[in-house]
Amino acid sequence: MSQEITLTVNGAVHTVSVEPRRLLVHVLREDLGLTGTHIGCDTSSCGACTVQVDGVAMRSCALPAATVVGRRITTIEGLAEDGVLHKVQQAWLDHDVPQCGYCQSGMIMAVAALL
Repeated sequence: MSQEITLTVNGAVHTVSVEPRRLLVHVLREDLGLTGTHIGCDTSSCGACTVQVDGVAMRSCALPAATVVGRRITTIEGLAEDGVLHKVQQAWLDHDVPQCGYCQSGMIMAVAALL
């Protein structure tokens, strides 16, 4: 049975219809088109799906979307402000950190939350 929920993602309000156990990572990628949040291991081990919920790093592949209603969700797409990269994103570029790049968005989100 689907239910309509309202999520605040990167400062924008979205209403989506979800099954009660549908994971946030799938809502972000499939419903909202925010594909910077990656699905790596699908077991909450790798961190590629990390987003911030009220400024705290959380693994979106283990988080039912309905549990974050009323909270502020930030993805890698929303980390920069007014076209200026977040200091962690800029440091990533300045120091040539990326390798394959698949899990880097989750690492950036975790580091930004830590700082």
